[in-house]
Amino acid sequence: MLKSSLTPNLIEAGCDEAGRGCLAGPVFAAAVILPKEYKNIHLDDSKKLTHQKREELRLEIEKSALAWAVEMVDNNQIDEINILNASIMAMHKAVLRLLIMPQLLLVDGNRFKPIEGINHECIIKGDGLFLSIAAASVLAKTYRDQYMLALHEKYPDFGWKKNKGYPTLEHRKAILNLGFTPFHRKTFAVQVKPEE
Repeated sequence: MLKSSLTPNLIEAGCDEAGRGCLAGPVFAAAVILPKEYKNIHLDDSKKLTHQKREELRLEIEKSALAWAVEMVDNNQIDEINILNASIMAMHKAVLRLLIMPQLLLVDGNRFKPIEGINHECIIKGDGLFLSIAAASVLAKTYRDQYMLALHEKYPDFGWKKNKGYPTLEHRKAILNLGFTPFHRKTFAVQVKPEE
């Protein structure tokens, strides 16, 4: 069972992103404030959950959260400012859209830039430790997947329906054969080894 909070008397928001390692599409981030007494035995790091379970949890999180927000930074901006800065920017945008201002951010990972007036704690593998970060992980992942499914309809040759923009062999071969779409990250290296 994941922990409900780090500091019981502060308003905490969990923050996480999805899509950092992709070759195409935006990076999405979410911020979630859960009630202190919130419990959910099914909630975990979104990467450990099935698609079906993530979709069920998304509805549950949106219903139960005191506040939540999802934001994105597109591939063009990722190319301009790099993926780390874009991920942090997406998290900032999500936090600043919350209807309740948190006093502490629990951020998945080890890098973050402070938001004025809000303390933060970086927690490596935090999406497997704290419910609020896991909830943010689920929202970021499900919203990004939905976005990539819509893009797949326009560009079906890249397999985004399955790979969601990640560098699978199918995706990398399609880039080498067909070139980039307007949604590809041009600064990300694409390689296919001869034996592949």
